[in-house]
Amino acid sequence: MTLIFATNNDHKVQEIRNALDSHFEIISLKEAGIHQDIPEPHDTLEANATEKSRTIFNLKGIDCFSEDTGLEVEALQGEPGVKSARYADNEPGFADNIDKLLYKMKPQTNRNARFRTVISLIMNGDEHQFEGICKGAITHERTGTGGFGYDPVFIAEGATQTFGEMTMEEKKQYSHRAKALKKLTAWLKENQNPAQ
Repeated sequence: MTLIFATNNDHKVQEIRNALDSHFEIISLKEAGIHQDIPEPHDTLEANATEKSRTIFNLKGIDCFSEDTGLEVEALQGEPGVKSARYADNEPGFADNIDKLLYKMKPQTNRNARFRTVISLIMNGDEHQFEGICKGAITHERTGTGGFGYDPVFIAEGATQTFGEMTMEEKKQYSHRAKALKKLTAWLKENQNPAQ
């Protein structure tokens, strides 16, 4: 089964391919020949995920899925949330995003945060959504150079290292994206058409 994944983020594509088995061929936007920017104009992860998957499905008519992920920090009333990728500026740049987050967190004693992923799958024109949540805390400084995004400043509940210090395999035990993917994969295996 071929599915377009509405992203050009190589880290995310690799993480998804790693989580799904060989029944599924995942192709990125670039590999599908889609080079336009897909808008994320909404103020919820759910609505942004839907916007992306619907746009791709309308363009190509092929089953596809998208995800929107946000880091939600308790002490900052859920910031950066849907603005996670562009927290410091309009252009994605995670060094600046992390700097802004650590600066705003300096006076905070409550370091609780969670990563939340919403996947929007369009199959045969119908949408299905899957959510994954990883609770944890924001560190006081960066640790580790692995992963991407806010990984170097986030420690998951039950972990002793930041996501930035973990291998992809270790991160998968905790990852919000992996949890949403697990629900997506289970649904796909249960509902896929054997003829595809």
